[in-house]
Amino acid sequence: MKFQAIIFDLDGVICYTDEYHYLAWKAMADSLGVPFDRTVNNRLRGVSRMESLDIILERYNGTLSRAEKEALAEQKNELYKQYLSRMSPADLTDEVRSTLNILDEMGLLLAIGSSSKNAPFILQQIGLGGYFDAVSDGNNITRSKPDPEVFLKAAQMLCLEPSQCLVVEDAVSGAQAGHAGGFQVACLGDASAAGAGEYNLSTFSELLDVVGAEERIPYGA
Repeated sequence: MKFQAIIFDLDGVICYTDEYHYLAWKAMADSLGVPFDRTVNNRLRGVSRMESLDIILERYNGTLSRAEKEALAEQKNELYKQYLSRMSPADLTDEVRSTLNILDEMGLLLAIGSSSKNAPFILQQIGLGGYFDAVSDGNNITRSKPDPEVFLKAAQMLCLEPSQCLVVEDAVSGAQAGHAGGFQVACLGDASAAGAGEYNLSTFSELLDVVGAEERIPYGA
């Protein structure tokens, strides 16, 4: 088998919480009178919470202390968690669920590599709490993507080398992180459109072709 494990980014790959991030950051930016739109929001994908805040504050006319910045980041996160609480297993598509199950049945180890500190809560909400063999997230890293730390720690948790693992990402910065760590990368979304991976996919289920699975998911099933 080409790979022994697959390490997935969470948001934009397994599920989608981009809109919740946008609404929470916008509410926080509005409270400061800072212009914030979807173009700026797109720069935040795959970036840690505090680094995201620094990007938003590029348009802020003033100076904030570290404590004030931390309070703003916490304000955003509380709003975001309120939105996340609305998530349910219905937010996991049949395609993603079926693909994960086939990969698991093939004997591949499955892990999460996400910069989000909310990854465990999101997984619980969508019915995947305890599903993955390892979860490396914003709670156990000090550097966010494009630094490879989150993926390297996931591989360590699985007791595997990067060359034995495939990273799945939708952000260019995430693909860069995978490559920086010595991983091959399969891309979806923006990263796929940019040709950022060894494998640039149109759909999640195309992962089955990448790993050479014999079983396929029937479309429209």
